[in-house]
Amino acid sequence: MIIIFEFIAVIRNYIQKGVSINMKRSHLLFSSALLSLALVACSDESSDTTSATTPEGDGDGEETATPDESADEQIVIEHAFGETVLDDIPERVATVQWGNQDIALALGVEPVGFSAANYGVQDDSGLLPWTKDQLDELGVTDPNIYQDTDGLDFEAISDSNPDVILASYSGITQEDYDLLTQIAPVVAYPTTPWTTPWREQVLMNAEGMGMKAEGEQLIEDTEATIDEALEDYPEIEGKSVVWVNFSADDMSNLHLYTPVDTRVSFLKEELGLSTPEDVEAMIENKDEFFLSLSAENADVLNDADIIIGYGDEELYEAVKADSRLGQIPAIERGSVVMVGNATPLAAAGTPNPLSIEYTIEEYVELIGDAVAKLDE
Repeated sequence: MIIIFEFIAVIRNYIQKGVSINMKRSHLLFSSALLSLALVACSDESSDTTSATTPEGDGDGEETATPDESADEQIVIEHAFGETVLDDIPERVATVQWGNQDIALALGVEPVGFSAANYGVQDDSGLLPWTKDQLDELGVTDPNIYQDTDGLDFEAISDSNPDVILASYSGITQEDYDLLTQIAPVVAYPTTPWTTPWREQVLMNAEGMGMKAEGEQLIEDTEATIDEALEDYPEIEGKSVVWVNFSADDMSNLHLYTPVDTRVSFLKEELGLSTPEDVEAMIENKDEFFLSLSAENADVLNDADIIIGYGDEELYEAVKADSRLGQIPAIERGSVVMVGNATPLAAAGTPNPLSIEYTIEEYVELIGDAVAKLDE
């Protein structure tokens, strides 16, 4: 074990001197670490390993015996890049990219590091309001936030020394995954980037923390929150919706989110809305979470009871004044929800339990008002 600690000390000293570790060097360091571990393991095969001690971290240098916290069985999580196997319940949890930290926080776990939010933040904190509220509730005053909005900060992630990295809702690439796994086991998305529904996010991340039962309870609690918000708006269920993003600079092209996108799947699965058949028919790749539509073909939106998009009242008036788009029934009668761009409500469009709890009443009220225009 002395060999391992000396090796780690050398690396930490190297980093603390301000030397930047590039990707190739990181690979060499991690490979060397694994080799050292293997050599030590081989030399200790005949030693007694029936008891374990771990430092309590109280600064006195003593080691106190603790119960074996490993799971009775391995935790195996399948995802887009294969499967992740955890032999022990992780103690140090890191998350990357969008919203995964909120699930850990909702389960009462402070991540050792997580990515700054890159959308909807109203200050320079890198925190959305529901994340900040939960951190406050847990008594966390100085969270370790990765400034990786321009790409994952592998060095910062490594420095946080995680036992597992949660990324069930993310857009990490194969290369990202390969590099992250050099740091710790990774829980990636199940099939395609940026399409993991909130329930599956909870289940995968919770299982990656050894908290499957707690994750299932969190889902039940969140479902109850949604149901309570919908009680005053029974008219929402069964209506059809399309999430369309317009641009005042170019009305000739529209941007639609498809049913696989988490914004739309939330509207369908949780609020009971549907996608018009004409829109469904034009989606060729069911794995794509968005598609482009020419304004010349905007008649496919005619059967939408309501339309949702990012923007404000000024943008809505511009769309309504357009000679082609203004003829779409939902736009003409005002059955439109314009979600303020770069606001917390807009950020909550890709939901998780914390963002749902924070915004669901406002969101449902806006949708209810748009549906009410059908009877005017």
